Formats: sequence, structure tokens, C-alpha cells
Amino acid sequence: MPHLISPEIAGRIEDLYGAPLAELAAHAQNQPPGMLSALLGMHNSLTLAERSIDFHRDHLARVVHPERQIGPHEVSHLLDGARRLAEAVAIRDVQATSLSAVLQSLARVTTPATPPVSVPAVPAPPGPAVSAAPSR
Repeated sequence: MPHLISPEIAGRIEDLYGAPLAELAAHAQNQPPGMLSALLGMHNSLTLAERSIDFHRDHLARVVHPERQIGPHEVSHLLDGARRLAEAVAIRDVQATSLSAVLQSLARVTTPATPPVSVPAVPAPPGPAVSAAPSR
């Protein structure tokens, strides 16, 4: 069984936003596009790429099964399947790298328990007094 990256990424998104992925997806539908919708879209692309890898890997395994003859017709399917598998792996790697970099740059914002105390501004020291009397 290959190592899946999408569940790890989903966990990091859930940790960042403090809610399950399904709730975040429902919430993002009612919001203008932003970071959450971008992360969810990238996660969906990553999940799709992982499914595509599984599909094409299984397809290739059926084509090259030891009890099966590989003729000229099967060679074209074999080459096409290998190309599609390579594309899916490349997409998965790009999505995983991009998502990891974005998630690493983000941190969950915690709201402070008490509002910050505002410090009153200190008035500027008075400037030198200007006299209206003529100087000598």
C-alpha cells in the first residue's frame, strides 16, 4: 500500500482551522474565495492525483499480469498507462510540495483571553518657550 499524503495534509488543515474538513468545506462555500478555499482546492487536487495513481498502477498491473500475453495492441495500453501514471505522480508531488509550503507558512491564530490594555500616549515634551519680547 503506497503512502498517502492527502490524509496528513487534511489533518494539518483541520488543525490550522480547528474544524473537520467537511465542516470547513461547507463553510468555504458560503464565503468569498480566500486561503481556506485555496487550501481545500489544492487538497482536492492532491486527493484526485492519489486516486489516479492507484487506478493507473492497478491498470498497469493487469496489463503486465504474468499469465497474460503482451501483444502489439497491449503495448500501446502499457505505454499510455505508464505515461498517465507518471503524470499523476508528478501532479501529486507538485500539489503536496505546494500545500506543505503554504501550510508551513501559516499558523493558527489564537484570540487573546483578555483584550490588550491600551497604554495612554505620553504627551510630547513642550518645546522651548518663544517670547514676544525683543532679544538684546
